[in-house]
Amino acid sequence: MDGLIHNIIRTKRKTIALQITPEAKLIVRAPAKASIAAIHKIVREKLSWIIKKQRFIRANYRPPVEKKFVEGENFLYLGRPYGLSIVKEMKEPLVFECGRFLLHEKYLSAAKRIFESWYKKEAGKFFRSRIALYSEICGLKYNKFKITGGRRRLGSCSAKGAINLSWRLIMTPVEVIDYVIAHELTHLKEHNHSKDFWRGVQSLYPDYKKTRAWLKANNSLLTI
Repeated sequence: MDGLIHNIIRTKRKTIALQITPEAKLIVRAPAKASIAAIHKIVREKLSWIIKKQRFIRANYRPPVEKKFVEGENFLYLGRPYGLSIVKEMKEPLVFECGRFLLHEKYLSAAKRIFESWYKKEAGKFFRSRIALYSEICGLKYNKFKITGGRRRLGSCSAKGAINLSWRLIMTPVEVIDYVIAHELTHLKEHNHSKDFWRGVQSLYPDYKKTRAWLKANNSLLTI
């Protein structure tokens, strides 16, 4: 089993969870006091699921492609690609208007940082409104909301009721953002991935399986 497990991450969590990374590696998230025997037992029980997930990822995985920030290059925003134009005269370093990203040429050397800052700002505004909407629908209240830079873990919910969402989600379609929000809000009452948890997600976002599939197939695109 040790050869199958890439890494074991121990935290204050109460249950053992398995994660298959975009590179098809198996990560085990376990309670601090969980024994190796208990971890191996879970892995053996989930072996067919692990192999199935790894085969799917290896067949569909596309490595991230770093952006070059050149004229005509596409950048994702809310699930759609928009072209980049390099301009000479503009007050702001980066502007999104008329279906294009406009980047001032004198900021080319800092383009990655500027794009990330723009995405974070837009994510903060958009995510907050969507969380408020779904929180009202399900009647679940969160304590605080934070934007993160996670590449693999796009959303999380802490034991204290804090919702964390990666700014990279602003690149995905609205329905994917809504699914991740529904997922994390459901964790406020179900701190696991049990059948009750997934029933809760489905009641809040019925088409969640389709959006999960989109994330699995396109996660590598969420980079700049």
